[in-house]
Amino acid sequence: MKSIILASASARRQELLNQIGVRFTVLSQGIDESIRSGELAHDYVMRMAKEKADSALRALTVSKDSSDTLVLAADTSVVCDEEVFGKPTDEADAVDMLRRLSGREHRVLSAVTLAMQDKQRSVLSESRVSFREISVKEAQQYFRSGEPTGKAGAYAIQGYAAVFVEQLIGSYSGVMGLPLFETAQLLAEFAVPMQLTNSAAMK
Repeated sequence: MKSIILASASARRQELLNQIGVRFTVLSQGIDESIRSGELAHDYVMRMAKEKADSALRALTVSKDSSDTLVLAADTSVVCDEEVFGKPTDEADAVDMLRRLSGREHRVLSAVTLAMQDKQRSVLSESRVSFREISVKEAQQYFRSGEPTGKAGAYAIQGYAAVFVEQLIGSYSGVMGLPLFETAQLLAEFAVPMQLTNSAAMK
């Protein structure tokens, strides 16, 4: 059985992989996440996932034989008016993002890369999310809950921000950070088994 490395410290991605019964070890990667001048949002997200995977593979090559090791990396971005919304730097930044998302539709792009030394595959999931109106006061209160910290677009759909969502077209797990449909297809291509865990199995 291949050894799976998750190149991310995201608790959401770990939760989602556990949900489909994939065993893995975490090896988070710190890379430059700056968007390049003129770079399109979908190109940026795909590049980030690939660079995280490449970084993890390089680290594994230095430390040990990585011939049977499979790296899973992902990147998720919120896109509004073709602008990539990253993680908020402070309250003012978070409130500005939420107000710009308020009362309208935005896109969530989530890229996944699976890579070994001699093989690499990537996929992109695109979802459309419509928010209700969010007041400045509510955006401020939401930021102070701590939930938007470290979240692209300053919100976590699996948390309180669910009350902002009027409509979601696409992948709920993709908006969380790891599109499970696409991820499962990639895992199958690399012959990685998945199984229901006891907690996920229906009773």
